[in-house]
Amino acid sequence: MNKKILVIDDDHYIVNLLENFFKREGFHIQTFIKGKPALDHLRKENADLILCDIRLPDIDGRELLTFFRRLSPQTPVIMMTAYAEIRAAVECIKAGAFEYVTKPLHPEEILHIVHKAIHKKKDTGGKGSADEFIMGKSPTMLKLVEEAKLVAPTDMSVLIQGETGAGKEYIARLIHNFSKRKQQKFVAIDCGAIPKELAASELFGHVKGSFTGAISNKSGYFEEANGGTIFLDEIGNLSYETQVKLLRAIQYQVITRVGDSKPIPVDVRIVSAANCNLLKAADDGHFREDLYHRLNEFKLDLSPLREREEDILIFAAHFLEQSNRELGKNVKGFSPEVHKVLTNYSWPGNLRELRNVIKRSVLIAGEGLVTIDCLPEDILQVNKPASSDKDEILSLESLDLKNATREAEKIIVLRALEKANNNKSLAARILKIDRKTLYNKISQLGIEDEE
Repeated sequence: MNKKILVIDDDHYIVNLLENFFKREGFHIQTFIKGKPALDHLRKENADLILCDIRLPDIDGRELLTFFRRLSPQTPVIMMTAYAEIRAAVECIKAGAFEYVTKPLHPEEILHIVHKAIHKKKDTGGKGSADEFIMGKSPTMLKLVEEAKLVAPTDMSVLIQGETGAGKEYIARLIHNFSKRKQQKFVAIDCGAIPKELAASELFGHVKGSFTGAISNKSGYFEEANGGTIFLDEIGNLSYETQVKLLRAIQYQVITRVGDSKPIPVDVRIVSAANCNLLKAADDGHFREDLYHRLNEFKLDLSPLREREEDILIFAAHFLEQSNRELGKNVKGFSPEVHKVLTNYSWPGNLRELRNVIKRSVLIAGEGLVTIDCLPEDILQVNKPASSDKDEILSLESLDLKNATREAEKIIVLRALEKANNNKSLAARILKIDRKTLYNKISQLGIEDEE
């Protein structure tokens, strides 16, 4: 039976492009130019995958994504976005989107993601398997890997904190692969992708008739992972009631299916991850403090990619090789100009964004090198030198040297902060000063008061 794909975009050219391409590939396509009719359709008929634009005329794509996740949590959603909306795309990943693609679209690239989403959605609770682990060579990454390998042979619960797309699942799989449970299952669950009202059922299972739609008994992810490792990504999204059940499962090593009172013994090693500060969430009353301490027997802090400059080209080379295999290409490497652009960019979407950029660039490139023309325009814009700095300094009304020096310093510090996405450590490195000196400069120049 042909797989059903919903395509939602108000750009008729894109709709026709995707409809014609996927029909040739043997898919059944249903298209919509507005979000609400697509939502009504999904209430009546199932879909195997959804392709949805972030900007729609009647409803924001991110809001629509939330409705899709509630209505059909097992259906993977791929968001389409202009590259300038990369932060919105990252928010969609946090909210449970399987992946995002940037415009202009390349159907072959989307086809690979579609196949990956459809084939792997049942294997890992909606999350695809992590790719081969690449260590990198930055001091922070080497230290983190050393700590991960140190804790791996134990049964301690590990909490990994880091931004979305930074590679938390890579680290979780590394821990599992160096543990005594490595021959058993590794089950990864994206807690942010499961509607809160269904989380207990997905994690612990349910019995027939326990709620509307429970037409048969179902085992949960904890039973599936019995003997192995369960990875709970974005764990801060769990409701208070589910947190209580999870705490009991950790304390007593038993679970209870929804609608049942019979305890089921489970033996799982828990690795969890969050893109927010869970301790602060506990202090604010949004996360149970006792559960936080149970999960945090050993904590690993994963730095964002922008703070691991030495690793960027290592990961880029890995993704190049991976993209060559997936796209049937033979691109040899990157031009020196591309190396410079990749290392200068702040990568707000972390490894996920880097992987997408490299795959797109490999698709566009010939059989030689990825050149500057293959990169998205928005990355190139960020890397362009600010030609207005000199003009801003020379246009000062006063020629007072002391004031001019202060204003020049202020402009340069602001540019560095902007380039570093307001990351003070990275901005200090760009300015070739230490972090303490940067904080002093920010205070002296009155920059924070203007933010």
